[in-house]
Amino acid sequence: VPLQMARTQKNKATAHHLGLLKARLAKLRRELITPKGGGGGGPGEGFDVAKTGDARIGFVGFPSVGKSTLLSNLAGVYSEVAAYEFTTLTTVPGVIRYKGAKIQLLDLPGIIEGAKDGKGRGRQVIAVARTCNLILIVLDVLKPLGHKKIIENELEGFGIRLNSKPPNIGFKKKDKGGINLTATCPQSELDTETVKSILAEYKIHNADVTLRSDATADDLIDVVEGNRVYIPCIYVLNKIDQISIEELDIIYKVPHCVPISAHHRWNFDDLLEKIWDYLKLVRIYTKPKGQLPDYTSPVVLPYCKTTVEDFCMKIHKNLIKDFKYALVWGSSVKHNPQKVGKDHTLEDEDVIQIVKK
Repeated sequence: VPLQMARTQKNKATAHHLGLLKARLAKLRRELITPKGGGGGGPGEGFDVAKTGDARIGFVGFPSVGKSTLLSNLAGVYSEVAAYEFTTLTTVPGVIRYKGAKIQLLDLPGIIEGAKDGKGRGRQVIAVARTCNLILIVLDVLKPLGHKKIIENELEGFGIRLNSKPPNIGFKKKDKGGINLTATCPQSELDTETVKSILAEYKIHNADVTLRSDATADDLIDVVEGNRVYIPCIYVLNKIDQISIEELDIIYKVPHCVPISAHHRWNFDDLLEKIWDYLKLVRIYTKPKGQLPDYTSPVVLPYCKTTVEDFCMKIHKNLIKDFKYALVWGSSVKHNPQKVGKDHTLEDEDVIQIVKK
C-alpha cells in the first residue's frame, strides 16, 4: 500500500484515491496491533505492570542515549526506590514523589525498529505505552534528529498521537440515509467523494459526518478507527555537557523540549517542572471534621476527572452512597468554605471536607 501511495500523483482528482489507500493502511495496521483471536489462551500473554501511583510516565529512546542513567538518577533523587521486575522484558525503575504526587516511571525498551509491524515483544510494550499519561522521548543531543522521526513514526503507527488533541469531527453511524457530510468551515482536503471512499473502505455506507475544523484524511480515519490515544510528550535531549552554550540556546527554543545531562544531573528541576505541567494533575487536600487539613498526602486526580464525585470514587466507591454534601475551601469556590454537591468541579490545591448523611 505505501508503494501505491508513493506512486500516486497528488492533485484534486487523486485525493480520494489517496484517502482510500490511507484507510486501507490503517485497517491493516490495526490487525497487527490487535491480534486475531484464534483458539483458547485469551488475548496474548499479558505482561502488564500494576499501575501504581497517580500517573505513569513512559520513557522511550534508542539504546545508549542515557535512558537508564536518567531513570535511576531521577528516581534516586526524588523517590522511595521501587525496583520490581515484570517478565524478562523490562524493569520498573521506580516511583518518584513530586509535589505530593506519586509518579510511576517506566522504561519502554524495544519499541523501536519495526515493533509496529508486529515484531518481537513490541506489541505488549505498546499496550503499556498506550496507558501512560505522558511519554518522554529521550534523545542524544549529538545524534541527528532522525531518531526523533523514527520513534514518532513507531508511536503514530500504534495509534498514539503525541501532543495533539482529538480531531474536531462528529461521526455517527446510522441504519439508512447514506453519507451526510456537513462542514462548518472550508475544507482543503476532504470532499464528499473522499469521505465516501474512506468510509466505504470500512463498509460504512450510512453515517453523519460533521467537520468542525479543516480536517485531513488521517483525522477522519482516526475518528472512524476510534482507538487512538492522545498523550502529551516531552523530548528530553540528553548529554548537553558535550555541546556549546550557543547550541544550547537554540535547543531551548524547540517546543516540548528539555535539554538535560542525565550523568551530571543538570536541569532536572526544569524537567520535573515541565513533567508536572504536562501531567496536569490536580491535588486535593482532605480535612477531617474539626481538624486541620492534611497537606502531606493529597488525593491526586487527573485533570479531566475532578468533580467531587470523582474525588469520592478515588477514595472509596461506597463514599458516594453516604454523601450528603461537601465543604470546599480554595480557588474553585466563591466563599470559604462553600457547600457543594457531587457535580462541583475542584481545582488544584483545594481543601475538601465530606459530610455524610
